[in-house]
Amino acid sequence: MSKILVVDDDKNLLEVIKYNLANDGYSVVLAETGTKAIEMARREKPDLIVLDVMLPGIDGFEVCRILRKEMSVPILILSAKTDEIDKVVGLELGADDYISKPFSVRELMARVRASIRRGQVAEQQSSSKTPEETKPRSILKGHDLIVDTVRHQVTLKGAPLNLTPKEFELLSYLMQGKGQVFSREQLMEKVWGYTFDGSKRTVDVHMRWLRQKIEDNPEKPKFLITVIGFGYKFEN
Repeated sequence: MSKILVVDDDKNLLEVIKYNLANDGYSVVLAETGTKAIEMARREKPDLIVLDVMLPGIDGFEVCRILRKEMSVPILILSAKTDEIDKVVGLELGADDYISKPFSVRELMARVRASIRRGQVAEQQSSSKTPEETKPRSILKGHDLIVDTVRHQVTLKGAPLNLTPKEFELLSYLMQGKGQVFSREQLMEKVWGYTFDGSKRTVDVHMRWLRQKIEDNPEKPKFLITVIGFGYKFEN
C-alpha cells in the first residue's frame, strides 16, 4: 500500500483529501506545519508528498527545498498562489508538480495516481535482476552519459548522478528518441501523463535542472538541445 503525506494547515481540507485518498486505497499521514512535515517525511518515508505552500512557520517552498536535498520522493505542490512565478519557484526548488487552489478532488486524485504509478514502475524496474536487463533499450548512452532504465541509475563519466523522478523520466524519454524533436506538449503528456495547467514552463524548468547536472556548460549544452519555436531534443 502506497503511503502519502499530506501537508496543509486547513484541517477541513486535510480531512477531505485524507478521506478520498484512503477511499482509493492509500495509506495517509497528515501534517499541519512545515516543521511537522519535515519530521513526518523523514520518519514515514512516504511514496508521495502533497504539500501546501502557505504554512505557519516554515512555508511549503522551504520544506520542498529541505526535503529535496535529502530524498527523491515525488512532491506535488498544492497552493492558492496562482502566479506563474510561484509555480516556477516551486518547480525550481524540486517539486514535481503544482496544483492551484481551488482544485477538484478528481484532478488531485488523477495527479496522485499518475505519480504513484510512475514511482511503482521505477521501483519494480530498479529491483529487477532478470535477463531483461540485457535488452538493448534498458541501457541508454550518449557521450559519457549512461542511463540504466532497469536499475533506475544515471552515471556521467562514471560518476553517479542524483536525479529526481521527473528528471530521470524526462532524460530517459528524450534519450530513447535520440535526435527526435519533442514539443513541450508532447513531453508533458508522455512524462507527466497529463496537461499541467496549460503551463509550458514546467518542462523548461526541469530541462534547466537537468542541464545543470549533466552539461559541462549549461549555457551551451551538448546533450539537451533547444529547438527554437518547438521544443527539445537529445543530441548524441
